[in-house]
Amino acid sequence: MSSNNGQKLAGKIVVITGGNSGIGLATAKRFVEEGAHVVITGRREKDLKEAAALIGRNVTTVAGDVSRLEDLDRLYAVVKEKHGHIDILFANAGGGTVAPLATATESHFDKIFDVNVKGLFFTV
Repeated sequence: MSSNNGQKLAGKIVVITGGNSGIGLATAKRFVEEGAHVVITGRREKDLKEAAALIGRNVTTVAGDVSRLEDLDRLYAVVKEKHGHIDILFANAGGGTVAPLATATESHFDKIFDVNVKGLFFTV
């Protein structure tokens, strides 16, 4: 029998962007059940606090927007200070709104690409 009591991720440090809801939150909960400590990030502090309460233990929250490089720098500074390293990175944050091609604006395009492409790229 394993010394980690069946917890496959015992002692692992996991960073999950968009970890305050949906797939990110479900993943964070599961990783903690498997023994990991998760660091979750999202844009809204209130949602992060609610997510942390649902996860219950072994969770650190860092408010931030993955499309803002200074927010990513702060996220990784917190991870480095508290844990020193990352074992697993789940670049999960994403989203957007739908607009017909004929009415989509440059601003609409930029917002979608800033989160889903720029944010993903600089998270990793």
